[in-house]
Amino acid sequence: MAVVIRLQRTGKPKQPHYRVVAIEKTRGATGKPLEVLGSYNPRVENEGKKVQLNKERYEVWIKNGALPSETVANLVKHAAKPA
Repeated sequence: MAVVIRLQRTGKPKQPHYRVVAIEKTRGATGKPLEVLGSYNPRVENEGKKVQLNKERYEVWIKNGALPSETVANLVKHAAKPA
């Protein structure tokens, strides 16, 4: 079972909101995730509130072999930087 950490789009048309999920690689874009790790709202003005992530659970999935998508890896890297 290959697990990836990726974004899953929710929200209305033209009003994107994303979930950060741990999901099997073979599941589709709207498939049931194994776990919801957080959220990403690109429409928020405050940089500190764009990414909400449970970092402990994220680290557990990474240690167990889950691969983050390129976008999620960049979001986590920028969220970790002090403002």
